[in-house]
Amino acid sequence: MLLAVAACTTPFKADVSRFQSQLPAPAGQSFAIVADDPKLSGGLEFSQYASLVRERLTRLGYTAVDDPAKASLLVRFDYGVDNGKERVRSTGVGASPFWSPWYGYRGFGYGGGAGYWGRPYGYWGGPWHYGWYDPFFDGGVESYTVYTSGIDLKIDRVADGQRLFEGKAEAASSSNRLQYLVPNLVEAMFTGFPGNSGETVRITVAPEKK
Repeated sequence: MLLAVAACTTPFKADVSRFQSQLPAPAGQSFAIVADDPKLSGGLEFSQYASLVRERLTRLGYTAVDDPAKASLLVRFDYGVDNGKERVRSTGVGASPFWSPWYGYRGFGYGGGAGYWGRPYGYWGGPWHYGWYDPFFDGGVESYTVYTSGIDLKIDRVADGQRLFEGKAEAASSSNRLQYLVPNLVEAMFTGFPGNSGETVRITVAPEKK
């Protein structure tokens, strides 16, 4: 029970990597958001998460338009979560009752980790999986699943197709719910946006409410 409580109250931590080249100031700049993965294009799920990105860019001073042909900037957006990996930890004497799968997380590099870009997704409303706990088995053992999630944001100049910004926000957590993960990853992406080119930073946001 202590393990579950500690995990539920642990802040969400994301590693954010951003690269930019002559990203223009917001004044006079319009943008349209499209799915970087064609399979997501036109979906209600994509529209819901794209609206979070639209809100953030609008808040910065950019103007949103629906037609990419009428925008000065094209924003490509993608998101995903992997199938998770099982982990086992002793919960016997000496083990911290406040340990959670976020502690000790070292981040994920581009194209590495568990490959959350694999399709399909479809982890809607799935239960948090902390597995089993047997206090009579060698001092106690607890199993859990760690999921890798991420979003990908690219900004191109429509006039000549030049790439102006690339960013990734990635995290490890015990939740695979995209409804929780994507908003937090978007918040992490736009914290201090556009950031220092080539720098990876750790962003902490609020934990999931149970």
